[in-house]
Parts: sequence; structure tokens; C-alpha cells
Amino acid sequence: MKILLVDDSPTILAATKPLLVKMGHAVATAENGEEALRSYKRDCPNLVLMDVNMPVMDGYAAAQRIRSEYPMDWVPIIFLSGADDEQHLELGIQAGGDDYLIKPCSYVVLDAKIRAMQRIDEMRQRQLQMSAELLSANKQLELIASQDGLTDLANRRHFDVYLATELARSRRSKQIVALVLCDVDFFKLYNDHYGHPAGDECLKRVAVALQSACRRPADLVARYGGEEFALVLPETEMSGAVQVAETARKAVEQLKIAHEHSNAAAHVSISAGVAAQLPGLTIAAEQLIMAADEMLYQAKHLGRNRVVAVQAKPA
Repeated sequence: MKILLVDDSPTILAATKPLLVKMGHAVATAENGEEALRSYKRDCPNLVLMDVNMPVMDGYAAAQRIRSEYPMDWVPIIFLSGADDEQHLELGIQAGGDDYLIKPCSYVVLDAKIRAMQRIDEMRQRQLQMSAELLSANKQLELIASQDGLTDLANRRHFDVYLATELARSRRSKQIVALVLCDVDFFKLYNDHYGHPAGDECLKRVAVALQSACRRPADLVARYGGEEFALVLPETEMSGAVQVAETARKAVEQLKIAHEHSNAAAHVSISAGVAAQLPGLTIAAEQLIMAADEMLYQAKHLGRNRVVAVQAKPA
């Protein structure tokens, strides 16, 4: 263990440090409570052996500071004192100590106490490791729950939550949220002709292209369902949203994925509908989605492989 030994007596330090080293521990020393605090921060010990009566700052005060300044730590503190009455033992425990030994302390007793604290520390380290592993597993589960399995984009569930959250935030900040709904043109014909594995690969490549068009951290690209995708664009005016949608359309077009049975283009293309809330007006997520979906329908009606936009109004 890394042990911090604190005592104002050079004689005690000189006598105790070799004992600890003989036990196999690394030892840092301090001569008062203030030095102990600095050493604790610098050396990150696994155990503190501390005298009670010291100048500048006594052991009780130093222990209280350690416990208050490092509340997430549990580093054992063993007090060493010449006083053997029960009151001092109680004060030591109240100050944050874990044990109380009477000086002079024999090698056997000191070694046994340190071994006991070491076992507790090892159990604590295992518990911390298990907690970290559990936290990591929970984060992975959260990611899986919010991620589309095929494209690695956000899934519909995450899209719904994110859009509602951004619309609520926009009401407070009086900013505009824009929404783009995209659909791969004639995707059923693509699947029928090239097969479902090719269709899946097509959707993956389209997802990457759409993601490339959304460069701000707050922009969200989600798989809305089947061959349909959604882009949530917080704090984006209509002109900016149309530009992002057009960039996405061109990015898909530049993939040059052959689509012999498309009536929109020789390659895989997308149609996009864009909707944005009117400035200063409150709109529900469902209304914004309906408005974007209506524009997507118009884009398809006008021949596909294009972007159509509208300002969404409250119902």
C-alpha cells in the first residue's frame, strides 16, 4: 500500500517508517495536519497513519478536512495517540477515523491493523470496478435502446424524444427548430430487383451520406422507419434547413448507387420535405412532423429527387 505517515515527532517518524517499509509498503511522511493535506492530494495514499496531537493542525482536524474535501474517497485513517481513554477513541471515529491505536504500537499489532484495512480497501476497489462495469453496461444498453441496428443512426424512439425536447427548449429560447423527412425513391423496386441484402447496404450508405450533411453537434439524423429518415435541426431557419436538405440530397446522389427501376434518376436518390416552425409560435412535435410529411408527399408528387419546404403553423 501507499501509506501516509503523519507525526510531529522526528523520532516517531524515524522509528515507524522503517517498520512500514519492512512490511512492504511505500511511505510518505508529514509533520502536521496541513502538510498531511498537501501530501494526501499529491500522493493519493491508500492508508493514512496519523498522530492526534500536532502543531499547526491536529489529526482530528486533518481527518475532518480529508473527509469533507474528498467525500467520494474511502481511504482508511488510523489514529496513533498516547492517550488511551475512550473519549479520544470516540473523537477519532467522529472525526472520520477508522481505527485508533495507542503508541507505542508493536510491529505485530500495526501489521495486523494495516492488513485488515488493506483487505477492506481491496474489497472497495472490487466494488468500484463492478460499479464502473455496471455503469458502462448501462450506457451500452442506453445506446442500443436509442440506436437503429442497421444504420447506427438514432432510432425512431430516440427521434421522438429528441424532437420533443428540442421543441420544448425552443419555446424557452425563442429559437426555431426545423425538421427534414427524407425518403429513398422507389426503394421497394430497388429491394425487389437487387435483393434485401443490397437494400440494407444501400440504406447504410444513404445513412452515412445524410450524416455528412449535418455537421453541427446538435443536429440529429435518425432512421424514421423503413427507407425513411429524419433530420432534426435545432436553431435553424428555413433557408438553412433547405440548404442542409439539398446538401443531403446531393450527397446521396453522389453515391452513384445504380437503380435501374427508378423513375426519378439513374441512381439511388431521395425526396425530402422540410418544415420549420414560424418564429414566435408554439408548435407540437406531431404538427411539425405532419407538415414535413406533407412536403415530402409534394416532393414525390412533383417527380421525386427534390426538396420541398413549408413553414409549419400551429393547428
